[in-house]
Amino acid sequence: MRIIGIAIVGSNGVIGDGERQPFEIAEDWARYKRVTHGHPMIMGRGTHDAIGRWLPGRTTIVVTSDPARIALPGDGRAIGYAVASLDGALELARSLDDEIYIAGGGTIYRQAWPELTELDLTEVDAEADGTVFFPPIHPAEWREVSREPRDGFAFVRYRRRDADSA
Repeated sequence: MRIIGIAIVGSNGVIGDGERQPFEIAEDWARYKRVTHGHPMIMGRGTHDAIGRWLPGRTTIVVTSDPARIALPGDGRAIGYAVASLDGALELARSLDDEIYIAGGGTIYRQAWPELTELDLTEVDAEADGTVFFPPIHPAEWREVSREPRDGFAFVRYRRRDADSA
C-alpha cells in the first residue's frame, strides 16, 4: 500500500493562503494530472473548493465536517465522495486501490502524516505568501529518492525511511 502526499511547496514551506495555492506552473499541473490519474485522491473541503471542480479520471474523496453539503459529481467523468473523517477517507480509498494520493490542504497533510509512505513534491525555488504550510521534511524520517530539476523548481520524491524496510 502506497499513501503519497502530493503538493507544490514554496521554499519557505508555504502551500497556500487558505483559498488557493501560490504557484501556477503548467508543467506541475500536467504532471499532477498524469501521476494521480486513475488513483483515489483525498483532500479537505477547502482544497476541493479551491480546485473548483471534480477532476476527471480519478476518484476524489473530500473530507468535511458536513458531507451532506458536498454536491457530488453527476456527469460520469469524475467519481467523488464526501466523508466526515480522514480515517473514513483512507478506509474508502484502500478499498479502491493500493496507491492513494493525499492532496491537501495543510490540516489533511498533518493528519495523514503518520500514514504517508512517500512524498511527491514540486519544490519551488521561491518563497510564497501564505498561511498554510506543508509539514517539515526531516532527514531522519524521509529519504530523497529522486530529483528532476526544472527552471525555478524541481520534482522531488521522498520515501519514508521506515518504509524502506517494509
